[in-house]
Amino acid sequence: MAGHIQDRWYKTETTQDGKTRKVKSERHGTGMRYRARYVGPDGTEKSKSFPDRQKRLAEQWLNETAADMSRGQYIDPRAARITFQQFAEKWVATHTTEINSREAAERRLRLHAYPFIGTRPLASFQPGHIRTWLGELETRVPASSHRRIIFGTVSAALSAAVDDTLLAKNPCRARSVQIPKASPPRVVPWTSARVFGVRAALPERMRATVDVAGGCGLRQGEVFGLSVDEINETGGWLALGHQLKRIRGKFVFALPKGGKVRDVPLPHAVSTALREHSEKYAPVEVTLPWRTPDGPPVTKRLIFTGASGDHVRVSHFNDRIWKPALAVAGIIPQPEEGQRYAAAPEDGMHALRHFYASVLLDAGENIRALSQYLGHSDPGFTLRTYTHLMPSSEGRTRKAVDSLYEAPPEHDHGPETAP
Repeated sequence: MAGHIQDRWYKTETTQDGKTRKVKSERHGTGMRYRARYVGPDGTEKSKSFPDRQKRLAEQWLNETAADMSRGQYIDPRAARITFQQFAEKWVATHTTEINSREAAERRLRLHAYPFIGTRPLASFQPGHIRTWLGELETRVPASSHRRIIFGTVSAALSAAVDDTLLAKNPCRARSVQIPKASPPRVVPWTSARVFGVRAALPERMRATVDVAGGCGLRQGEVFGLSVDEINETGGWLALGHQLKRIRGKFVFALPKGGKVRDVPLPHAVSTALREHSEKYAPVEVTLPWRTPDGPPVTKRLIFTGASGDHVRVSHFNDRIWKPALAVAGIIPQPEEGQRYAAAPEDGMHALRHFYASVLLDAGENIRALSQYLGHSDPGFTLRTYTHLMPSSEGRTRKAVDSLYEAPPEHDHGPETAP
């Protein structure tokens, strides 16, 4: 790095005899005296000014800058003046190809980060600023799991700033910054009695949704996006290739969550329920944009449709169909006249996926297969979510020994007859 210190208070002149001497410049005694100048990695000149009697500090800064450049840790001072919000707005628009993920990240930053750290220049971030922000966040967002997601989004944006050489280190990764602890609710699966109780309480045209969600582990969007071409009744499989999604108030067809196209075993009972449903309520061709509201139109023959013959409106289904069924089944209370049904975050349609997982684990299915059927990208996530539902080793031991003592009623012998 070529660099030098310019003294603005003095200039060099050449005398008549060819010698040089320093004379006071027009700026002598005013403003910053020293200017440290160097050429940055991009080929442009950079500088920083220092007051009188701080030439040694200017030289020290110039040497440290040269060292940072040689170590690959150089941060352009002008670029580092970009605020967190200015950088994050550009980052969030490009950090993922999934439009729902982008909108969720933008919403988290807009509501919970920009009001507190949005105007801070990137180069000025210290771990203390993150600790202070987390303190504010704790008073405004009670759920630690939600705070953890918000923190993760901010940390990802700051990591991108480090990658773009706008920030030396990510302050979110400092040891003094404590990440909000994850506190996922312990999954308590529904009993089969509850599942069939809710099914009976649903309108007839919606009852088979319980069969396919609870019998194949589909997400709600995959249930309402289920089309005729995805059902292989002969082979006994569902080939899930899309789902019904709502983006910015408009419905679209899109790949399943995480782009996880997958095959799921289709039990005979579920196949029969779908066939009987289709005989009463014929599949309907529905045309929607693909992936985004302005995407190309795609037509699917949907198994489940609303009363109007179009695709199911998810919010209408949840509030006007699902919750009333929960109330009839005694899961949530009946509302007072003129009041809305109570919130039921643990008893939404997603509870049927948990029921499906519990049934498979109880039957001895392995985590990797279950993860594949559920469309999880990481079997470890499946294990962490459902490990408490797996049969314990001591439970398997009891069952194995107990089975030795079980004998058909018509036989009079048992384990004691063995030699």
